[in-house]
Amino acid sequence: MSRTDIMLPTVFRRLAALLILLVAAAMPLVAAAQAVGQLGSQVVGEQQNVIDQLTLKTDGLEKQITAEAEDDAELVEIRLQLEDIGRQLLISGQAFRPRLTEINARLEQLGPPPAKDDAIEPEVVTQERQRLAAEKAEINGLLGVAENLSIRINNLVNQIAEMRRDLFANLLTKRTDINFELAGEVVDAFGTATDDLYRRIASWIRFVVQFKLSSMLAATFFGLLAAMVLLVGGRRFFGRLFVADPANENPSYLSRLSVAFWSTLLPTAAVGVFLTTVYLLYDYFAVLRADIGEVMTALFIVIGIFFFVHRLASAVLSPRLPNWRLIAVETPAARLLLWLVSATAFFTGADFFLSKVYQVLGSPLSLTVGESLAATVLTGIPMILIGLVRPFVDENGKPKRWHPLLRFALYFLGSLTIVAALLGYIGFARFLSAQVVLTGAVLATMYIGFLSARAISDEGAFANTALGQRVARVFGLDETTIDQLGLVVSVAINLIVVVLGLPLILFMWGFQPGDITAWAYKLATEIKIGSVSFSLIGVLTGLLVFVFGYFLTRWFQGWLDGSVMARGKVDAGVRNSIRTVVGYAGLALAALVGVSAAGINLSNLALIAGGLSLGIGFGLQNVVSNFVSGLILLAERPFKVGDWIVAGDVSGTVKKISVRATEIETFQRQTMILPNSQLINAAVGNWTHKNKLGRVDIKVNVAYGFDARQAHAILLDVAKSHPLVLKNPEPFVLFVNLGLAAQEFEIRVFLADILNGAVVQNDIRFAVLDALGTAGIDIPSTPRAEVKPSTRVAEEGDGADEPAKPVSRRKKKVPDPD
Repeated sequence: MSRTDIMLPTVFRRLAALLILLVAAAMPLVAAAQAVGQLGSQVVGEQQNVIDQLTLKTDGLEKQITAEAEDDAELVEIRLQLEDIGRQLLISGQAFRPRLTEINARLEQLGPPPAKDDAIEPEVVTQERQRLAAEKAEINGLLGVAENLSIRINNLVNQIAEMRRDLFANLLTKRTDINFELAGEVVDAFGTATDDLYRRIASWIRFVVQFKLSSMLAATFFGLLAAMVLLVGGRRFFGRLFVADPANENPSYLSRLSVAFWSTLLPTAAVGVFLTTVYLLYDYFAVLRADIGEVMTALFIVIGIFFFVHRLASAVLSPRLPNWRLIAVETPAARLLLWLVSATAFFTGADFFLSKVYQVLGSPLSLTVGESLAATVLTGIPMILIGLVRPFVDENGKPKRWHPLLRFALYFLGSLTIVAALLGYIGFARFLSAQVVLTGAVLATMYIGFLSARAISDEGAFANTALGQRVARVFGLDETTIDQLGLVVSVAINLIVVVLGLPLILFMWGFQPGDITAWAYKLATEIKIGSVSFSLIGVLTGLLVFVFGYFLTRWFQGWLDGSVMARGKVDAGVRNSIRTVVGYAGLALAALVGVSAAGINLSNLALIAGGLSLGIGFGLQNVVSNFVSGLILLAERPFKVGDWIVAGDVSGTVKKISVRATEIETFQRQTMILPNSQLINAAVGNWTHKNKLGRVDIKVNVAYGFDARQAHAILLDVAKSHPLVLKNPEPFVLFVNLGLAAQEFEIRVFLADILNGAVVQNDIRFAVLDALGTAGIDIPSTPRAEVKPSTRVAEEGDGADEPAKPVSRRKKKVPDPD
């Protein structure tokens, strides 16, 4: 047997072993692919069930739309459910994204199917590609179903909005014939309805007395207790902001506003809490029947509205306390206006209550029409009468009317209400009268609240209030802090007014709670401006994250500076540079994290970055130059905080180095703000760069005729004798020049701290004067102005060769040598 024959079986055995290894290695991959496929099938199955269930819900809601076409509240509820289904569809569609990403990545790895001329790929790869393609097609099909369902839901929501608009239009434009036959029908129906109402109430009272008396009394007690807690707590907390003080003859406008606002809001809230608690407890203890419950609900609403309007009018007009009146009207007019406003609210509330009662009793439509006709006419009459009142007086004491705009507006609204009711447009007349009373009262209260907030925000206003004084006394706050707290209180009052007032106005104009809930959800979850979308919740989250990062950065700066660098004896300038860099880095990081937490895609900021780069090219060169220069100064540290530098005409101590400018305090205590680019591009002298060692030069002149060597020795001895002058380098006295009027010397001394230079110069000059005076050496003075002989006054011992000429006794002005 040849050698080649022996080697062939060995090669085959090696190839077989290699093939077995490859198959063994591929088995886990195949198992993993199968596991991923099973997981993907599970996701598809779950989401398909979800979409099927949402489709069934949508079908049921579509049928309800037709059945509840005349009920506005039910239509709103159906719309909310449809919008919730739409959000669930969106979540279901997003559940496919991870799986689609995996499928696309895997298909890209496998590549396209081989062409006819290419080598045949393994069967496992072909099957994997086909399975992934089939799963992707199935997911895309489900996404298509979800998209079609979403479109259908949007169409249903639009249909509901159209139906609600039609209902509102029909309410305002529906006309009823008003004739004499209606009066007879109304009288007969009124008697029957009154008897029916009496029987129902009497039977209910007998039932309560026999079976539910203790429950009714307990519910009433707890309702009163809840109202008293709110009322008493408000009185204790707000104090004089709540009740007008009769002894105060000249209250401030802020005090009047505060009393009017809080004396309206808190008692109304207490009455609302009492009525709501009583009704809920009556219902909980099964005290109410269905018919009595509806009647009591209407009665409680009317009581709350009437109390609110009457309380507001009393607070504004203040008929008993003229000093606390917000409107400067006469007292008789204030009383009359209070009665007219209360009458308007009473007739409007009576119309609402009686309409609800007749609806519960199943009375004829003619009774409701007749009652609404009378109520709307009786509501319009006080409006006209309010316009006829003359509440003011002129300079001559004669009665004066309202402003023409207000007067004619009252005439118009009152007349329009009466005319619309008489023409048969009862729905429009009722709507108009209700809005005049209710919306007007809410807007008046909101306006008082806004005025109060603006008055409290004035400087020092909150500190003069009882609440501000109490807070300052309890917490020990200074005037500045109390004034800033007044701004916070002002913002809080504005928010309270908007949050409470705006929903009330929307309710009165026909909007349902579901409308406001839907708007609030959309406002909080998604706001679109062009292609950019964000949410208020996300923005608030981002702000909270940024504030947290800001305070965390400040705490880390303080800890690093005070606990780490201070213990390590790090130089003050180095500490300032590190603290500044850490601060800016922390703020930048907090801003990035806050933007990310707010849900804003940072890729959308590319356009802003492009705009900024364009702005930098045109108008921000100096800003960027100063910013970069500030970073260079913090990195290179040519000077640091505490150094004495000279930059042009500015000389002083560095107090702060920021990324835009450097703060320098001159020796006259003037603060100079120098842009960093000037300190980088110009020459800057630093007296204390490496250390505080420096030299001080002091010039001294000695008169001719005295020994220069003796003067030199005296000056050198004075320099060496000062305690702050260094021995090494030793002081030196230089004979500088033989001047025109004197021999010029210069004392040069070195100091360990150049900042003591002024003190040392002062001491050495005094010592020089004493030493030269003791040695009899004169320091000459150079005259700065020539004195004419005619004006020169001869002095004794002036050394003149000629006797002094006589001068006049009259004083003559001698030129100032300075």
